[in-house]
This record gives sequence, C-alpha cells and structure tokens, in this order.
Amino acid sequence: MPWSNQSGGGGPWGQRGGSGGGKSPWGSGGPQGNGTPPDLEEILRRGQDRLKDMIPGGSMGGKGLIALILGAIFIWLLTGIYTVRPNEVGINMRFGRFTGSSSEGLNYNWPYPIGRVIKPNVTEQQRIEVGYRSTPTGQGRARDVLEESLMLTGDENIVDIDFDVVWQVNPVRPQDFVFNLQNPEGTIKAVGESAMREVIGRRRIQNILTTEQASVAQEVRQIMQSTLDAYGAGVLINVVQLQAAQPPAEVRQAFFDVNAAQQDAVRVQNEAETFASRVVPEARGEAARAVQQAEAYREQAVADATGQAARFRQIYEAYRLSPAISRERMFLETMERVMNGVEKVIIDQNGQGVVPYLPLTQLPRQQPQGQGTAGQQGATR
Repeated sequence: MPWSNQSGGGGPWGQRGGSGGGKSPWGSGGPQGNGTPPDLEEILRRGQDRLKDMIPGGSMGGKGLIALILGAIFIWLLTGIYTVRPNEVGINMRFGRFTGSSSEGLNYNWPYPIGRVIKPNVTEQQRIEVGYRSTPTGQGRARDVLEESLMLTGDENIVDIDFDVVWQVNPVRPQDFVFNLQNPEGTIKAVGESAMREVIGRRRIQNILTTEQASVAQEVRQIMQSTLDAYGAGVLINVVQLQAAQPPAEVRQAFFDVNAAQQDAVRVQNEAETFASRVVPEARGEAARAVQQAEAYREQAVADATGQAARFRQIYEAYRLSPAISRERMFLETMERVMNGVEKVIIDQNGQGVVPYLPLTQLPRQQPQGQGTAGQQGATR
C-alpha cells in the first residue's frame, strides 16, 4: 500500500526526525542521531557501503549506482499517490502552499518533503455543547457550565440557557477550515456563546422562556454563520438547538411563583372581561328597550292628546251651531255611559209608589223556574 502524506511528514520508512524510532534503511535519522534530517551525501555513502557488502566482490560500477539512485527516485515518486474517500476532500500543498483540492478517488501530489496532502472530513456532523457537558454515554447532563450558560436579558433578568451547535466543514472551501482555524471547536463555541448573548440581550425573559425559543435559535444560527464567514473559517452552521431555558437555580422557585401569580391575574382579568362582555350588552339592550318603550308611550300620549283635542274642537263647532241640541245630546251620551252598568229603578212622579225596573236580562232564567213550580202545583191538584 503506498505511503499516505496525510500523516504530516515522513517517508515510506516512517516518521522523520523522531527519537521514537522511525528509522531509514541506513540507520538513525542523522549522523549524530539527534533527530536532524540526514545529509544526502551521507545517505548515498552509506547506501553504497551497504551495497558493496551485499554485492559479491565488494564493488559496483557507476551504472549500478545510477540505477540504484533512479530506482530510489521512482519509489519516492510513487509515494505521492493517495486516495480520497467519498466523505473527504484532498487539500494539496507544495512547499506548504495550497495548490488545489482533489475529489474522491485516486489522486497524485508531490511526495514529502515537496508536497503534502490533508484530507478533512466534509460530511461529518459535529456537535458542540455550550452551557453544559453531557455524560460519556450522551444521555443526560453530567454538569452545568454556569460561566457559559448564565446570560443577561433585555429586561435585566438572568436566564440559564443550554444549547447545542451542529456544524460541518464547508465542502466548497475546505482549505479555509484547514488554514484559517487553529482551534475549530473553541472558535465555534466562542462565536456561538457571543451570538446567543447578543440575541438574549435584546429580548424579555418571559418571551425567551415561552414563545420565542425557535426564533432565538434561528437568529443565533444566522449571526454565527455570518461571523464565521467573515473570519473565513470554512464552516457551515447547520442547527442551533436550545436544550434548556430557565431561570437560575437560586431564584427558580420564586420565579415560578411570580409566573403563576401573573397567570392567575391574567385568568381573573379574562374572566372579568368575559363577564363584562356578557353583562354590558344585556344592560345596553335593556336601556334601548326602555328608551323605545318611552318613545312609544310618548307617541301614544301625543296621539291621544291630539285626538282628544281634535274631538273637542269638533264638539265645540257642533255646540256653537246648535247649543240646545248639543247639550241634550251630551246629556244623553253621558247618562248612557253612566247608567250602562247600573241596576235601574223607574220612579213615576205622578204615581203613588215606587215601580221597580224589571231586569230584563234575568227574566229568561227566572221564567223556567216559575213554570216548573206552576206545573208541580197543577199536578198536586
């Protein structure tokens, strides 16, 4: 298998210059064995000495030495072949300078020490925890990091916020991630915490705890992405997810009590508004009905008075034309109204006594009763 340049240096025989024991075929890393790069002439001399020991007769010609050197160069050039996996992008460098990127598959770059290849993973979704640290199994919280999670709100309250940042290397410009970020996780965490404090500082604590958590996460993601793009970090922020948003533990119970009292106040106010919305229309309806009744009574009284006045004027006109007839008629009409429902007696001024007025309405009931009595008397006889 060809040697991979991803290891950051070293040749096909191991790491260069290390005291731990990556050795060249000619012995230690240098003439003094102190980890310095070996001298080319010293390497050739030692190689020639070893070949003399291996070749029968102890000597070789100039052509053999040239062939040996060409073979070594050919093997060295072969070490520039490398493979890029589907989830990686190859970053090619020559003398430490970026020269281009390579896609998945078999590729070639100058071998070490001229060239180098770095292959970052551009599809892996990585997660950074801010405000807390999870357990090794990833379930639950191992501990809270209060210096990261305690934040000041816009209404001068303190809120405890834990959130996650899910990010990945930008596949379009992975070289920015390789060359511009020395500590990716630390940088992303610092940018995320700064963006969250900026967003929380513009909102009220009640809205943060209830209705605006989704908008907070979205705004933080946008601020983080724009900041990292300005840094040239080569990072994509995929998701900012709030894990917990609550008051600090020291005042949490008091805050919940205040919140419950506020909810009770809102509930009572809503009930009062409901009662008012029911009673006020009823009262307004009653008032409108009373007004309409008063207006109807007024119209009726005015109409009656107008009719009485018109009638009086008509009577007066008739009286003025014939006073005697009018007086007699008025007397008769008045007596008719007065005597209509009264039992009457007729007094003959010329007679000897009082002649009662026979009630004609009662005669039909009294006559059958008299006839029955007369019949009984006849039967008795």
